[in-house]
Order: sequence, then C-alpha cells, then structure tokens
Amino acid sequence: MAGETALATLLRSMSPQLNDGDYVFCTLPDHRIPAGCEVIGSFREQEGLTLILERQQAQQAGLAFDYVAAWITLKVHSALEAVGLTAAFASALGNAGISCNVIAGYYHDHLFVGRADAERAMNVLRQLAADAE
Repeated sequence: MAGETALATLLRSMSPQLNDGDYVFCTLPDHRIPAGCEVIGSFREQEGLTLILERQQAQQAGLAFDYVAAWITLKVHSALEAVGLTAAFASALGNAGISCNVIAGYYHDHLFVGRADAERAMNVLRQLAADAE
C-alpha cells in the first residue's frame, strides 16, 4: 500500500496522536539488548546501538539516559519518498522553541519531543494542519 506524497494532503491529514508514557534514548556500546526490553526503535551507530524505550523499562534494565521524551505519532500514512513533511513540522516546532527527534516508520512519522513540551507540540502540529486546510 503506497503512502501519500502530496505535501498539502500530508499536512492536512497529519492527525497527531500523543502516545501514553515517557520514552528515553539509551546507547549500548556492545549492541546487546537486555532481556525483557521491548524496543520502540533502534539505530546502529559506530559508537553503539541507540535504543528508544519506555522510561520504566530502561530504569529496570539499569540503562542510563538523560532525555525524557513524549512520543507523538502522525497518523497520516506518509510515503518514505514524500518531500517536505519533515521540514514543515520541524520548522513549525523549531519556531516554537520545541526540540524534535524524528523517526520515519514505514507507515508513519514518529516525533519525540521533550516531555514538558508535549502538549505545546500537539498544539503546534494541530495548528499546522489547520493552516493547511
């Protein structure tokens, strides 16, 4: 199933959803995921394996972290080759002083913003969608 590529449609249809929970980024130099950890996302870098986990799981596994995030999913099915969506929401969030870490999944874009900025980020994204109408 092909995703949407038209920027105007993507913006109008973003439908941001704030997922429950607190999320953290951890790194594992030995690339070994502790038993019992349900990984939300990962990326292998030269320095180690980056994991995105629920905060509680990271704490239970004794993993260090220094950034606690909220997870927002854009419910529109964006095509991986779509142009401009990331730039549009990153600019809007940046203009509001909100840091954003983006993970592109096959179906959706996932934004991790500072926990304290979650509701403000949701308002910025909703306004961006409304302005695209």
